[in-house]
Amino acid sequence: MTDFNLIPDRRKNSMFTKWTAYPKDILPMWVADMDFPAPRPILETLHKQIEHGVLGYEMPASTLKETVAARMNALYNWKIKPEAVVTVTGIVSGFSVAARVFASPKRGVAIQTPVYNEFHEIKNNVGVPQIDIPFVKKVNGNVLNYEIDWDLLEQRVKKAGIFLLCNPHNPLGIIFSKKELTRMAEICIRHKVVIVSDEIHSELLLSGNQFTPMAKLGREIEKNTITLVSPSKTFNIPGLFCGFAIIPNPELRARFENEVNHLRLHVGSLGLHAANTAFSGKCDAWLKELRKYLTDNRDFVTGYVSEHMPNVRLTIPDATYLAWLDFTQTEIEGSPYEFFLKNAKVAVSEGKIFGKAGAGHIRLNFGTSRELLKRGLDRMNKALHSI
Repeated sequence: MTDFNLIPDRRKNSMFTKWTAYPKDILPMWVADMDFPAPRPILETLHKQIEHGVLGYEMPASTLKETVAARMNALYNWKIKPEAVVTVTGIVSGFSVAARVFASPKRGVAIQTPVYNEFHEIKNNVGVPQIDIPFVKKVNGNVLNYEIDWDLLEQRVKKAGIFLLCNPHNPLGIIFSKKELTRMAEICIRHKVVIVSDEIHSELLLSGNQFTPMAKLGREIEKNTITLVSPSKTFNIPGLFCGFAIIPNPELRARFENEVNHLRLHVGSLGLHAANTAFSGKCDAWLKELRKYLTDNRDFVTGYVSEHMPNVRLTIPDATYLAWLDFTQTEIEGSPYEFFLKNAKVAVSEGKIFGKAGAGHIRLNFGTSRELLKRGLDRMNKALHSI
């Protein structure tokens, strides 16, 4: 049994971005990786590769693609052929490749905002228009909910080459229903827009929630969808940079894979072996324990904010280890990110990087020990009440 209350001192390795980007007196609760060690089977796989001693060139083996296909079948009864799996260096490179291939200066990338900050970088990195489709924000007490504006979605997505979906959603924690996914897919198909579904958080499910891949909803939808998955978030191995694009449609896959090869996006050997172990099922007992711990952490955040910060509103995420907090009803002037960095010595993610609607909001990473989570919230609460 894993004790997630025990975490290593990450400052001992001076290259850990999360813990070294700010001075030592700052508690980091920002970038989306967890403070927990990876599961033992993955660490054993990595030790085995290191102990062999030879770290030469290595390309994705057919067995790795078979492992990914078997994972999709085991989790969702989604039967894909191993050849439908394309290895990429991560989800960001995966959707960037898709944007290069299927978007254009005339038909850009449609995104639902606020959303993962890297979605907003495509317009700069690839040079195609960004088409924002803002969610409708609903407030019930201190709980935030975000809904799709269907008329706006239909109106704007038809101008796009790709519809970039984040499901489960970062930073809002939404798991879209089958009904919602089907309606989104039908709109995209009707307007000949390729769906690119970022499903990197699909196994970080809270409260026993279930997840269905967009492409699993039907053959026509599957033919029009590029699904991006990775073990990096689920098993906390993002620094190994290995992900997968699942593209059952041979025509879409050939165009995507050609661009991957053109850009020489090769995954490192250790990433390949770690991903194979992660998706093999050997780490699923650890994952079950992790989900329970993260669910309890989410509930702790929700309860703490409700009790101690009555003017703060927040989402109750169905998945991920990310909370979205709204400080627009508090007395904070300007950016709450800057306020808490200066006055609480806590680094969170600036809401504005997720889109214009993120002003006055923050994203908080609760993928850490309960003790550190409480310490961070106590600091923030003290700073908030000092105004």
